[in-house]
Amino acid sequence: MSDVGAMLLEILRDTVLAIMPIGLLLVFFQTVIIRRRLPDIRRILVGFALIIAGMVLFLAGLGEALFPLGRLMAAQLTDPAFVGGLGPDGTAQWQSYGWVYVFGGLIGFATTIAEPALIAVSMKAAVVSGGTINAWGLRLVVAVGVAIGISLGCFRIVTGTSLPAYIIVGYVFVSLQAFRAPRTILALAFDTGGVTTSTVTVPLVTALGLGLAGSIPGRSPLVDGFGLIAFASLFPIMTVMGYAQLGEWRTRNKQASPTQEV
Repeated sequence: MSDVGAMLLEILRDTVLAIMPIGLLLVFFQTVIIRRRLPDIRRILVGFALIIAGMVLFLAGLGEALFPLGRLMAAQLTDPAFVGGLGPDGTAQWQSYGWVYVFGGLIGFATTIAEPALIAVSMKAAVVSGGTINAWGLRLVVAVGVAIGISLGCFRIVTGTSLPAYIIVGYVFVSLQAFRAPRTILALAFDTGGVTTSTVTVPLVTALGLGLAGSIPGRSPLVDGFGLIAFASLFPIMTVMGYAQLGEWRTRNKQASPTQEV
């Protein structure tokens, strides 16, 4: 059997083992707790088969393309010939990695726009709000937050500064911001921070972080390579609440401005 076939079989086995508890749980509650037969069993089985096939292909694609591509891009962007040489201490200054921050931000923005979980949440938010929340607008605001977070996370990896310090300061700011944000947007803002870390964003961002930490002298992939996902979850909360606060401020100023009579 070829290496690709062996890899697919191994992923298939792991995927089936991961999906099986979900199926057993649903069957148990449907037949034992609710005491009703499963409706349209054939359709359910086809759906589970499609889920398994999709996950196998997706996980295989991650290992064969996305993770190697992330490491390759990080290695190229941090190459001394590209960043302009190394400093006296043998490392490049943080200012030399400007394209790394730009690339990280663009990757964060692009993957968030394509994130299926965010698309689903934004569509539901638009329906529930009666059109007050624009689905595309919400996705753009969340994507901007992820872009800022990933860029700052890349800066943290380059400089080797403390991850807990960034996260603590960020959540203190979010907590203070939550007291002033409109109540109608508060829960949605925190949810958007979670849905950004899903099937599209996580693999590429993780590959970027590991590749970046492995390419910069003095950085450890285990210690410094992870943590970008935390930034991707934190900053969308800020941008969504900030956007709602800005809209509320503009509406309040428009209503308060006196009409001038000619």
